Amino acid sequence: MNTRVEPSAWRLTARAGLCLAAVVVAAGCAGARPPVGSGPAGPAPNPGGPGAAAMPGTASDMQRLYRSMGLIAGSGAIPFAASVSFLRAPSADSTLMLVALSIPSRSLGFAREGDRYAASYTARLELRQGAAIVRSVQATEAVRVPTFRETARTDESVIWQQYLRLAPGRYAMTVSVKDESSIRGATEEVSVEVPRLPGNGLSSPIPVYEAIPRVAIDSLPRLLARPRATVVFGQDSVLPVYLDALGASAPGRVHVRVIGDGDITLWDSTSDLAARGTSRSTTVPIPVTRLGVGINTVQFSVPGQPDTVRTRVLVSLGDDLPIASFDEMLTYLRWFTSPDRLAKLKAAAPADRATTWAGFLRETDPVPGTAEHEGLRDYFARIRVANVRFRDDAQVGWQSDRGTAYVALGDPDNIIDTGMIDPNARVRQQIWEYRELRIQLNFVDQTGFGRWRLNTQGRADLDAAIRRKLALQQR
Repeated sequence: MNTRVEPSAWRLTARAGLCLAAVVVAAGCAGARPPVGSGPAGPAPNPGGPGAAAMPGTASDMQRLYRSMGLIAGSGAIPFAASVSFLRAPSADSTLMLVALSIPSRSLGFAREGDRYAASYTARLELRQGAAIVRSVQATEAVRVPTFRETARTDESVIWQQYLRLAPGRYAMTVSVKDESSIRGATEEVSVEVPRLPGNGLSSPIPVYEAIPRVAIDSLPRLLARPRATVVFGQDSVLPVYLDALGASAPGRVHVRVIGDGDITLWDSTSDLAARGTSRSTTVPIPVTRLGVGINTVQFSVPGQPDTVRTRVLVSLGDDLPIASFDEMLTYLRWFTSPDRLAKLKAAAPADRATTWAGFLRETDPVPGTAEHEGLRDYFARIRVANVRFRDDAQVGWQSDRGTAYVALGDPDNIIDTGMIDPNARVRQQIWEYRELRIQLNFVDQTGFGRWRLNTQGRADLDAAIRRKLALQQR
């Protein structure tokens, strides 16, 4: 059974302006396949754990980061992310699995359809034990959005999800997505361990956009899952996490603990699981200001019982910025603010980082009256542009000489390219003029392959210009 959810039904007040413009929810318990998730006994982790090396700003960084969280991350032409969660089923010999798949709109081929834009994709799940296919689900879905801008979204703009019942055990799972208007697609295979949930046990904690709890063991909760388990610091206010338990012995209260970098407890609380028929459930609104930038672990436990269920969540500074820790965030901010402010952030104790960061946002917000931090928005947008525009200059575009100038100083007022004047010149030069800062930066391409460099004096001039600009911003 496929159910189409209108965007207005899933609008979240916690994130200003959020609207999942094209959400398709596939709900059913016949045949299916799973993705990675967090639960009492979650799937085997994908490659690329928390310590996996990654060059900041490369296209595959976000997929590595999702894998380190225990998610399925397709690395093909459609960079999907998927989660797997587990809930109790009516029978003790089966477990209810929720597979949620996230696709960015920009990965699909949209075409004009009247006054809208339409695309379609096929999602396919397959579970195997040995050579035997245990379950297989395939669905082709249509996505329609009202504006062209919606077609270019990189966030969690299209969500497909599926419930299925499985016998506990280990499965090989394949998740595939294909754009129906082209040959673009992506496939990922992982190992999944489906747990046997005890009668008084908790479900997987499930990050959600919205949740309507189930009232009986033979019903399904109406969830709109958040497959990427991601919130944006400074933009989202809360991260809702759904949790339920079933039966007469289901616990009525849980202990909630958020753990950040260095195993520091960032938030510690309790939450009641309200009784709803034969079910107990809660949606815990975890305050984003109490989370650390990067990957956090949210743990739920029942007082007096040893078992703990957990999920990993990501606090991001924006789409396509794979920042896994607070310290890594500081490397991105090196040209956004003064060394003194960065030192203050770096010196903050882990438990105080969220508060210190909130103060930093207040101090550096160029338009305090708006909900968005326009300064950080524009700065990180320049990093993303630099990674594309200057990708031939260095391994990471924003860390090249031209990338540094663009990210720190913005677009130059004028660019003089000697290659346009004399195409036969052996050495090409680009001269970038910043009139307000009274500086000219001379980039030289010695090789002829578009690898532009500053000489020693030019780099010193650029560093001085960055210091002057940061000083002007602090006035």
